[in-house]
Amino acid sequence: MRDLPPLASIRVFDAAARHQNLSRAAEELNMTQSAVSYQIKQIEAFVGAPLFVREARGVRLNARGEQLAPMVQAALASLSRAFRAVSDKAHSVLTISTMQTIAGNWLAPRIGSFQMLHPEFAVRLDISSGLADFAVDGIDVVRSGRQARGRMGVLSDARGLYPRLTARENIVYYGRLQGLSADAAGARAEELARTLDLQPLMDRRTDGFSQGERMKTALARALVHDPPNIVLDEPTNGLDVVATRALRETLRRLRDEQGKCIVFSTHIMQEVERLCDQVVVVAGGRSVAHGSVEQLLAQTGERDFEEAFVALAYGRDEAVPRTPA
Repeated sequence: MRDLPPLASIRVFDAAARHQNLSRAAEELNMTQSAVSYQIKQIEAFVGAPLFVREARGVRLNARGEQLAPMVQAALASLSRAFRAVSDKAHSVLTISTMQTIAGNWLAPRIGSFQMLHPEFAVRLDISSGLADFAVDGIDVVRSGRQARGRMGVLSDARGLYPRLTARENIVYYGRLQGLSADAAGARAEELARTLDLQPLMDRRTDGFSQGERMKTALARALVHDPPNIVLDEPTNGLDVVATRALRETLRRLRDEQGKCIVFSTHIMQEVERLCDQVVVVAGGRSVAHGSVEQLLAQTGERDFEEAFVALAYGRDEAVPRTPA
């Protein structure tokens, strides 16, 4: 069509103008961000001038873009009304309001398949930074992310220590990131060194630490700001028997003496039996059972918790047959 840029470029311009962000426009249109950038360049080349100002956290319309955006939106709305007027089908618009992370990581890859199965629906994503899936101690993780993170200590399986820093420097650095003063972070590192028996390691570089030493240092780093909630991802992975027993005892003290809420994932049922007040069994990405160890044993009629876990997660037919005595 004469005197018009490609329709794809117009749609991308409209989405980017509304979101003021190229990645969000890409999520709405189920495109890659590079494809969105290419279409923006196409329409800017057609106009012969930039339409956006690029900034560190997104884009914003310049004066020429602000002049164009409402006319483009009105034109697209007019096209939509025209096609609805002559269509034999009563199309419905399914509007999904969600967070950016869920829209990009889960919804966007599935929208195309959904619309192929249900062509009677037009899907519109309403992405808002004001929506949250959960809160930490009543604190909205989106609206007050820094405050919510301050109430959590996270120990991932990767540990992620800086190898050129000493154990003390790793711990103090994370304390500073959490807003502690240098003196407070240093004092807290000393306190954790006594609690976790880290004193012989504090002034050694973490490069070359054993698995147990790395785990204790990473745990101290996660606890440096004294969070009430602790999340541990398979904390005993790769540890020897002595280090595993020491970690279990530390977790008991944190729970019983300091009142910490501890959430951890594990495949070791012995740890679950010895440490957990409540258990959630996850299989195939779904929660299939929850309750105390005693409740789950009673639910399955098993005496051994590993057998109970297999029955709950995979069904009795999938369990490994017991060897006759």
